[in-house]
Amino acid sequence: MSVKKILTSNQRKSLITNLINRGGVESQSHLISLLAREGVKVTQATASRDLEDLGASRVRDASGQFQYVISEGIASKPASAANLILSVTASGNLAVVRTPPGGAQLLASAIDRNSLNGVLKSAIGTIAGDDTVLVVSKTSNGGSELAKSISLFASGTKGKRK
Repeated sequence: MSVKKILTSNQRKSLITNLINRGGVESQSHLISLLAREGVKVTQATASRDLEDLGASRVRDASGQFQYVISEGIASKPASAANLILSVTASGNLAVVRTPPGGAQLLASAIDRNSLNGVLKSAIGTIAGDDTVLVVSKTSNGGSELAKSISLFASGTKGKRK
């Protein structure tokens, strides 16, 4: 399309959501080219920020290819995270979370977002593989407490205690 469209941030994010929901958005550069076909020019930084704001993450599809998906409110609906957690094990300052294949990146993204917004205060970061998330605690012996807070988060109690 040769006509350049000027969109508001919300309109652009809506378009990105539609593109992702149609399937086949493999990378940020692919998203940028899809947007260009729609007449919308964005930088890599803008695409990255929009994907983060939308809660999009890359997961493997049934054929093993990476695709962007938008998790429908894992941050606002922690009970959804329960479907991604098979087990949580603590060791030292770490919590190791097992997920179904392809679920680790989605769960790690939810944990990271919720550590930033204060729901999971004891987590400082994650590393995700395909079916395992390594979550690092703020304290040197906080793995056990972190594992408990992740389990509470997944159950929908957001770390609330009696």
